[in-house]
Amino acid sequence: MVNRIVLNETSYHGAGAINEIPGEVTRRGFKKAFVASDPDLIKFNVTTKVTKLLEEKGMDYELYSDIKANPTIENVQSGVEAFKKSGADYIIAIGGGSSIDTAKAIGIIITNPEYSDVRSLEGVAPTKNPCVPTIAVPTTAGTAAEVTINYVITDVEKKRKFVCVDPHDIPVVAVVDPDMMASMPKSLTAATGMDALTHAIEGYITPGANEITDMFNLKAVELIGKSLRGAVNGEAEGREGMALGQYITGMGFSNCGLGIVHSMAHALGAVYDTPHGVANAILLPTVMEFNADATGEKFRDIAKAMGVEGTDKMTQEEYRKAAVDAVKKLSGDVGIPADLKEIVKAEDVQFLAESAAADACAPGNPKEVSLEEIIGLYQSLM
Repeated sequence: MVNRIVLNETSYHGAGAINEIPGEVTRRGFKKAFVASDPDLIKFNVTTKVTKLLEEKGMDYELYSDIKANPTIENVQSGVEAFKKSGADYIIAIGGGSSIDTAKAIGIIITNPEYSDVRSLEGVAPTKNPCVPTIAVPTTAGTAAEVTINYVITDVEKKRKFVCVDPHDIPVVAVVDPDMMASMPKSLTAATGMDALTHAIEGYITPGANEITDMFNLKAVELIGKSLRGAVNGEAEGREGMALGQYITGMGFSNCGLGIVHSMAHALGAVYDTPHGVANAILLPTVMEFNADATGEKFRDIAKAMGVEGTDKMTQEEYRKAAVDAVKKLSGDVGIPADLKEIVKAEDVQFLAESAAADACAPGNPKEVSLEEIIGLYQSLM
């Protein structure tokens, strides 16, 4: 069996990594940046940390900020037009998954104009050309959008999110600087961190996993398990651990797939605008229980990576429960709600389940799941 691994051409890690950006720009001969960043990051001077570096070096750029937390088709379309007018030749995406996903879609359409209908990018679109060269600077420790070949766009009209998978969309440079994540509020740190944990666990148990992706994803479980609480409390060591952990799992899951936690979370985000990390965190333990009988001994590895002691002596039932309980404990410790009672309306469950079943992540689940079973999973959390 042949396994494909797609990663950034270059990546920088550690406090102060953004200082490497001007050098990369110069070495690559870029002339003008299209800086894609969301309004809050601009308002609170997070984006400025990067644009100031460009200004100090006399490097030209144009700022684009028509980006929502769950980026829409309209955000992408307006971004494409703005890029065309800007005269830019590369993109700097600064933010969480929203900014980087929007930048990916813009960059793909610019170099593959036959896909100007954003919906045509859903699934695995056979684009011919790499996207506009992109430098991605994450400000959250969760999505790993800076290293994945995936992006997610919201179709407001149809109340659904669609996943796009394309090796041509990966940023050429990732700059993972924990200092850029320092201004995240506790709630966002918790939500994005649980998103990263979901990536790692789903990536570890998907049938598409292999030795290389397992190495990345299991190490990410370990890093996130020991770092997230500290990151939520504002500890530098915790932030550094999360910055690295979320990137490592991005290296993993992007090359093996995810499962129905993400499918179900995408539906919640599209209908209720639920923060993606919160949706994943609420769903993860319940879906883990559902999937447990299709995971072999992998839950033993997950429990051990989460810091559970004595896993080698546990029975299959014990270590599977221990893995789920460790995830529940971490989620509760960082303040994630335990259920969907305040989010989901009973009359929407059928539509949510149908959306989840049709989601591009669903085939990556470790076992087949029926529409009725997805309905039951949602209802069990209500």
